[in-house]
Amino acid sequence: MSDSATGQDHGSPAQPQPGPGPAVSRTAPEVLDEAECLQLVASGSLGRLAYNGRFGLTVMPVNYKLHEGSVLFRTAHHSPTDEDLRTGMPGAEYQVAFEVDHINPASRAGWSVLIQGHVHHVDSESERASVLAADLESWAGGEREHFLRVIPTRVTGRRLRPA
Repeated sequence: MSDSATGQDHGSPAQPQPGPGPAVSRTAPEVLDEAECLQLVASGSLGRLAYNGRFGLTVMPVNYKLHEGSVLFRTAHHSPTDEDLRTGMPGAEYQVAFEVDHINPASRAGWSVLIQGHVHHVDSESERASVLAADLESWAGGEREHFLRVIPTRVTGRRLRPA
């Protein structure tokens, strides 16, 4: 209850004060080497593709497989993703980023891997035969017969663990 003349509060429960909260013991992020990063990526199936599309920066979830050292995913021919990632110049490929992570909010632990590279459209029959062997099914419905590969030029990752 409050005293309106003095503005003092008598008997109300204490209100939480802003601030960092209870101290949590943490360790510094652990930098992962490329081999461990690729092993973690290989264990997953859903990641995020980031690129600069016709409407600006775009980040979208894609299901994928790590296949022959590259990240493989599917889309529809002439889809916005297919068209945004075509340069119109033979041999020129868009730079993209691909991110995969696994986070446990309860323990404040997890890992994150970032693959940067260029996206390659699988157009030749010999390359298509190779990626079909990866047996990558698209989660999205509809025709998704166009394969794209993110060919890594840089692979980085880090892990957070509770102390």
